[in-house]
Amino acid sequence: MTQLQITRPDDWHVHLRDGDVLNHVAPYTAQQFARAIVMPNLQPPVTSVKQAVEYVDRIVHAIGDSDFEPLMTLYLTDNTSAEEIILAEKSCFVKAVKLYPAGATTNSSAGVTDIRKCDDALAAMEEAGLPLLVHGEVTDPAIDVFDREAAFIDQVLMPLMNRFPRLKIVFEHITTADAVDFVLNTGLTIGATITPQHLLLNRNAMFKGGMRPHNYCLPVLKREQHRQALLHAATSGSNKFFLGTDSAPHAKDKKESGCGCAGIFSAHAAIEMYATAFEEMNALDKLEGFASFNGPDFYGLSRNTETITLERTPWVIPDAYPLANGETLIPMMAGETLNWKLI
Repeated sequence: MTQLQITRPDDWHVHLRDGDVLNHVAPYTAQQFARAIVMPNLQPPVTSVKQAVEYVDRIVHAIGDSDFEPLMTLYLTDNTSAEEIILAEKSCFVKAVKLYPAGATTNSSAGVTDIRKCDDALAAMEEAGLPLLVHGEVTDPAIDVFDREAAFIDQVLMPLMNRFPRLKIVFEHITTADAVDFVLNTGLTIGATITPQHLLLNRNAMFKGGMRPHNYCLPVLKREQHRQALLHAATSGSNKFFLGTDSAPHAKDKKESGCGCAGIFSAHAAIEMYATAFEEMNALDKLEGFASFNGPDFYGLSRNTETITLERTPWVIPDAYPLANGETLIPMMAGETLNWKLI
């Protein structure tokens, strides 16, 4: 196979940031995808429909002349009201609400301290059919960082689903065989996104030849057995798994520091990386369902009608991309060769 044509994909989990950084990184996502679910963990976070409207305007300005459609999310807090959820559902452009356990990842300090404090908002979401997107890790420092996803399933996700059985939930950026099994063995109200880094890398990538801060993300990369479980899930043909890059840009100096930021930037070559992972499993015929169909079907949106073409042609990912204020951004797989290229 020298070319692969698929329906234009969507990214169901991306960080576009704000300000000058937004202007630099948003065009990469717009070039690859028709739509994207945009994360709300700005500073301050996007907690209201009014703030979401303002953020949409900034995104549209950043992408310029493009038909890319940003799909917005609200940042769930202990104080999110049912009234705000109703406004979000009526807005038509807010498509989900994001749960960050407080302190779980970048800009999550305003997140939820106790999920039961959100019951009014969750009940309104269940009634409106507005999905809850979960960062699936507990933050208890007594629990090993590699076990926090499994603990989240037992301590938070299962009780939540029992209390709100009709609530649609996206288990974001899953990283373990535990999460795969959970999603497969629950009903149609739960789906999951999988990132390119968790399909292509295991935790050895953070330590190859020394510390590799640009391969550090949250949830953290896991053992090879978990990567294999994710590969099998993504390429299985199950409609419960779909594309979500979790592309999360940070300036080089913020990554290469005494307390480096979590996040991997993949928007520059995301669909090519997914094609690489699917080819590893001899499953390129399953890429279109994962990348282009399962996400909109879960969200109740129409599928895209235009197509993209990938060509088998080796190319080298640049070592860096320019960012705001003279800073640089180190992309995923910087300096490495990919065999598929979007044309």
